[in-house]
Amino acid sequence: MNIIAKNIEQTLDKIRNANIILYGDFCLDAYWVLDPRGSEVSVETGLKALAAGSQKYSLGGASNVAANIAALKPRQIKIFGVAGGDIFGQEMIRQLKSIGIDTSGLVIQKENFETYTFSKLILEGNEQPRIDFGTYNKRSRATDEAILNNIQYNINEADIIVINQQVPGSITNKEFINGLNKIIKEHPEKIFIVDSRHFASEFEGVSLKTNELEAAHLNGIETKLDDVFNIKDVKKFALALFEKHNRPSFISRGKYGLVACDTDGIHEVPGLQFLKKLDTVGAGDTALSAIACALAAKINTQGAIEFANFAAGVTIQKLFQTGTASPEEILEVCADPNYIYQPELASDIRSAKYWDNTEIELCYENIKFVDKGKIKHAVFDHDGTISVLREGWELVMEPMMIKAILGDQYKHADEYLYNRVVNRVKDYIDKSTGIQTVQQMEGLIELVEEFNIVPKEKILDKFGYKEIYNDALMEMVKKRVDKLSKKELDVVDFAVKGSIEFLNYLSEKGVTLYLASGTDNEDVIPEAKAMGYAHLFNGGIYGAIGDISKYSKKMVIEKIIKDNNLSGTELVTFGDGPVEMRECRKVGGIAIGVASDEIRKHGLNVEKRTRLIRAGAQLLIPDFSQRNHLQKILFG
Repeated sequence: MNIIAKNIEQTLDKIRNANIILYGDFCLDAYWVLDPRGSEVSVETGLKALAAGSQKYSLGGASNVAANIAALKPRQIKIFGVAGGDIFGQEMIRQLKSIGIDTSGLVIQKENFETYTFSKLILEGNEQPRIDFGTYNKRSRATDEAILNNIQYNINEADIIVINQQVPGSITNKEFINGLNKIIKEHPEKIFIVDSRHFASEFEGVSLKTNELEAAHLNGIETKLDDVFNIKDVKKFALALFEKHNRPSFISRGKYGLVACDTDGIHEVPGLQFLKKLDTVGAGDTALSAIACALAAKINTQGAIEFANFAAGVTIQKLFQTGTASPEEILEVCADPNYIYQPELASDIRSAKYWDNTEIELCYENIKFVDKGKIKHAVFDHDGTISVLREGWELVMEPMMIKAILGDQYKHADEYLYNRVVNRVKDYIDKSTGIQTVQQMEGLIELVEEFNIVPKEKILDKFGYKEIYNDALMEMVKKRVDKLSKKELDVVDFAVKGSIEFLNYLSEKGVTLYLASGTDNEDVIPEAKAMGYAHLFNGGIYGAIGDISKYSKKMVIEKIIKDNNLSGTELVTFGDGPVEMRECRKVGGIAIGVASDEIRKHGLNVEKRTRLIRAGAQLLIPDFSQRNHLQKILFG
C-alpha cells in the first residue's frame, strides 16, 4: 500500500468516530420511464394518457449529501430540515432511515409545503421536461424555529455542522439565516461548513465550500455559466474567502481538483485522470461530504481536500446516477492515482517559459527537481520518442476503432452518431497513448459496449481487436524496415532529430539505458536493431508480451528504482506519451516529455505538448536538436 493510500485509510478509520449534523434542502429524485405506446384515451377529456413503464426514486439535494456522508461510515448522522406530509416525503424518509440516518430532526410541514421532488420523465432514452414539486413552497416561521431549536439542542455532540442549500427560494424567512448565524457565533469552537447556491454571502464565520463560479461571485465578480478562471484567480478567491470568515475555504474545480486556504496558506490537489467516460452529476455533493467528514475527524485542510478528491473520483465514474463513494471504492482509486497536472499551462502555449533562449520548455518555474550530475539511469519510450517507424499509428487505430464500435452501421450511421463515436475515440486514443496495445483494445471493448450498437455475440475479445489493428499497422512498418535493410532510406529518416546522438552521449556518461515500449516485444527488439541502437540499451529492451500482469512501463520503472535502490532524481524518463510521464512522477523521477512532430521528425507537436504537461512532464522538448542545452540542465 502506497503512502497516499495509507493516509486515506487512516482518515477513514478516524471518520468512524465522527458525529455529524446536516441541515439542508432534503429532496427526492423520481425517474418515470414512459412507454412510447402511451395509455388509453381518457373518456372525460378525450386526451391520450401517458403510460409509465417503470418508476424509480433516489435521494437528491441534501438527501444525497446525507447518503454520501453515510457511505463514509461516521459514528452518527443527524439531519435537520423539513419534509412535506406527502407520499414523496414518506419515501425520502424511508430511504434515509434505511442507510442509518437519524431523521428525528426533520420537521413535517403539512400546509404550504410539498417535499422537494424532481420528477424526470424518460421517453425512449431521452429526458422530457421535468415535473418539479415544491417550487413555490413557503416554510412557516414555526418550522424555522423548530429546525433552529433542534440544531441548538443537538449541537454539543456534533464534531461538524454542515449547511447545504441547493433549491432556489428554499429559505423563505431571512430570520432563519439570522438564527443560524446566532448559533454559529455562540459556538466558535464548532466547525461549520456551508455549501449554499443562493445565500452563501449571508453566512458569517463559517468555512465556505464553493465552485469556481460561486467563489468568483462571492468576490464581487459578475460571472456567466461558461466563464473559466485560471488557478491564480482561484487561489486569490480562496484567500479572500478565508480572510473574510477567518475559517478554511474550499473551492472545487471539477476535473481539475480542489483548492483550499487556511492559516497555513494555499493548499491544492490536482484532478484525477481516468480513461473511461465520466459523469460529474453529484460530484460536488460527494466532495462536500468528504471534506466535512475529514474535518470532523480532525484531519487538516490539505488532507481533507486530498480525501475529497479521491471520493469524487469514485462517483464521477458512476454513470447516470448520483452515486456515493464507499471506503473500499476510495481506497481502490487512491491505490494508483493518475493526476491532471497544470491544465492551464497545458492548454495555453502562450504561458510557456523556456530555458535560456531555447525550445526547451520549463513546465515548472524552477528546476530544483533536477539534481545535476546525479542521473544514473534513463528510461526511453520508443515510438515517437526515438523512432518514427510507426509514425501514423493513430491514423490506423482511429478508423479501426470507429468501425469496431459502429459495426454494421458504419456506412449508414447518421452524422450525429458518427461524430459522437469519432470524438470519443479520439479522446480515448489521446488519453491512452503509451499504454500497451492490448490494454487499448480492452478500452475499445468498453467503448463498443458503451455505444451498444454491435450485438454482444459479435464483440471480439481484446486479442481479436489487437490482431486487426496490428495487421494493418505492421503492413506499413514492414515496408519502412525493408527500405532500411535495402539502404533505400537511412536511419536518420526514421529517427527523431538528435535522439541517437543523445543516446550515445548518455551511454558514454555511464548512464544505464532502458527501452520501454507499449509495442509487442517481438516487434520492438527487431525495430531497435534495424535502427542501429539496440546495443546501447544495456539495461534492457522491454516490450509488451500479451500479459499486462507481467509487463508494463510502470513495472519497469518501479523495478529500476527498487533493484538499484535509487532516489527518484537518479532516474530520468523520456517519452511522448502520458503513461511514462505519470509513472516517472510517481517514483519522484525526472519526467521529460518529447512533444515530437513525427512527420517532420523535428519541431513541436502542440497536441502532444498538451497531454504531456497534463500527465506531469517537468521539462518539455520538441526533439533532441538542442541536446547540448539539455545536457547542461541535467549534468551541469
